[in-house]
Amino acid sequence: MDMKNNSVSEFVLLGLTRSWELSVFFFFIFLVAYASIMAGNLLIVVTVTFDSHLRSIPMYFLLGNLSFLDMSIATVTTPKMISDFLRKNRTISMWGCMAQMFFLHFLGGSEMSLLIVMAVDRYIAICKPLHYTAIMSRRVLAGSVLLSWAVGFVHTMSQMAFAVTLPFCGPNTVDDIFCDLPLVLRLACTDTYVLELLVIADSGLLSFICFALLLISYTVILVTVRSRSSGGLSKALSTLSAHITVVTLFFGPCVFIYTWPFCSFSVDKFLSVFYSVITPLLNPIIYTLRNQEMKSAMSRLRTQRIISRHTF
Repeated sequence: MDMKNNSVSEFVLLGLTRSWELSVFFFFIFLVAYASIMAGNLLIVVTVTFDSHLRSIPMYFLLGNLSFLDMSIATVTTPKMISDFLRKNRTISMWGCMAQMFFLHFLGGSEMSLLIVMAVDRYIAICKPLHYTAIMSRRVLAGSVLLSWAVGFVHTMSQMAFAVTLPFCGPNTVDDIFCDLPLVLRLACTDTYVLELLVIADSGLLSFICFALLLISYTVILVTVRSRSSGGLSKALSTLSAHITVVTLFFGPCVFIYTWPFCSFSVDKFLSVFYSVITPLLNPIIYTLRNQEMKSAMSRLRTQRIISRHTF
């Protein structure tokens, strides 16, 4: 794992554009987007943490964890991308590149697993409401979240354990906004065919299987509800629409990138923006800020803060 013998000590990130005018425009756009990501998701985490009612509902506990993962994914990539818009030399160190890829796969794998847990939670809540509290206990919830993190760690280590040993002695230009494994592999001055297959099998297959399982699970929920009552179908559709939308937005770009990681046309950077910026931005909007219980919890916390300030 020693990189001192590599002639390449840093990578050059081409980013979205080389135009100064567009760079300044993108700088402000993504600065606002990142601030919104952090504010929206942090608001969700704080609300779920300090509101006793939401804290007791499994769905919101999982949403709080999802928001934390979204903040983390955005933080791994977006600040570097924003600062690069105002730089001529858009470089990242070798170890910085490896760390970025490690955390992207770690957090991404964890989020995939967490979305499956959320689908199971919705199935139990809608199809087995009388057993919901007993099944989704605090112990089960904690174990599920830890398992999702474990899956993410195994997912990233299965690839990064090989990637950090690769020699880089030639081109060092990455045509993307951040270091992503498929593109970095192309720069290694050794045969990476087997490792490329591993990345496709690991990342692509994991993404596709999780996506398929989620679609199947939500389909089963809708079929089950429809067979019980027509009124319940409308309520279930309203509840699940946000979940299905976020699942589609999350897995769509991810499956595309890792199913065709070495395509000849430059679409990776745009999909990367969608995955690392747009999806974390949509989470608080689609999932919770439109939710009445979340709004009520925010109002309660605001009221408590006002009362406490007047008290002291």
